[in-house]
Amino acid sequence: MNDLDDLTSQVLENCAISDSRHAGLYSVCGLALRLRDLYKWEKGLDPWVEMDSSEILDWIGEKEESWDLLEEKEFRDITILDRRYDPFDAKGINAVLEPHGFLYGAGYVHSLKPSFFLALLEEKRLVDGYPVYILGKELARDLLTMPALAQEDSILIRREAAKLFLWDLIFFIKKSARGALRFALESYGVKEQDSEALRSNLARISAAEIETYIYHELGEIRDTVFDRDIWRDIIASFPHTPIELLARVVKDLLADTNEHGKLHHIMRERKAASLALHAAFLDGLRKELFPELKDAFQAFMETDNWQVIEEAISTGYYRAKEYAEVMCSLFRKGRQKNDMKWVEVEMGKRLLSPLGIGKTEGKESESEKHFTEEEHNGNHTDQSPGPG
Repeated sequence: MNDLDDLTSQVLENCAISDSRHAGLYSVCGLALRLRDLYKWEKGLDPWVEMDSSEILDWIGEKEESWDLLEEKEFRDITILDRRYDPFDAKGINAVLEPHGFLYGAGYVHSLKPSFFLALLEEKRLVDGYPVYILGKELARDLLTMPALAQEDSILIRREAAKLFLWDLIFFIKKSARGALRFALESYGVKEQDSEALRSNLARISAAEIETYIYHELGEIRDTVFDRDIWRDIIASFPHTPIELLARVVKDLLADTNEHGKLHHIMRERKAASLALHAAFLDGLRKELFPELKDAFQAFMETDNWQVIEEAISTGYYRAKEYAEVMCSLFRKGRQKNDMKWVEVEMGKRLLSPLGIGKTEGKESESEKHFTEEEHNGNHTDQSPGPG
């Protein structure tokens, strides 16, 4: 495309506007980690490269100064071949871009933060009847390092982001999850302590895990338990609250545990390494809602018995199903009452309080702790339409 540089500039500007408006959503640590990823992308660095802190701090200072100039600015329309598109009209924009080998992403993610990116299209294929786009070099992106997302009923896999995402999860792994991580890496022929081997094999491991991202998104698209419209209305009604967090985690758990999703795919294909990575990276509220997987995987490492994994998946699915049904029921009743405060109170009493979320303990509430863990995981792999 002759105007590719101009298009990239337009998308980058909207990325910066979104980041400037929503940087305050994140904890100090969460924002620092996201800026670290953005810096590596801008500079074309490999995921494992760590630059001098003074250089990064100078870059962050410049980034924040540029954000200050954009905070009140509106998103600009995307102009392609003299035609203007709403920046959230990904379908219309991609109708023009896809034949030229590019793909555009736009939507609302965690806390209704707008998110945009532009990437080269490497491959398109059908999986279970759904189009899957494998993306290569990213020309524009924002703070979010998302390896995959569903855009309408299509699945987008971001290779560059997926590799950085995987490195971050490995780099920040908790001590309690190191056994599962060690099992996964050794299944891929890499010793955990061999950092050079990990660096040289990261692209291979990341590529091998693409199928698990695809099936997570398929599980989400094909989920019939958590009504998609109600889920989106809940997200729009309670952004950046424990209710939003719970809705997203329940949706993710359903996507992973239903018959179309990630964990059933892993079982069918006997992908022990992928199972180990899933167990290693299960954290925060996801771990609390799906505690069976930890014990099941421990037994699996000793016995290689997939039956214990299947039983754990079934338990996790029915628990997520119960949470989803209660959330939908309460939201419908609240909408009939025209009383979202009632919904907030009832969800707090029936769903959040038993999980210890929303209660203040010292200087940091449990909900804030979970939000921080979600930020560290970076695991926001959906792009839902925005409010209204």
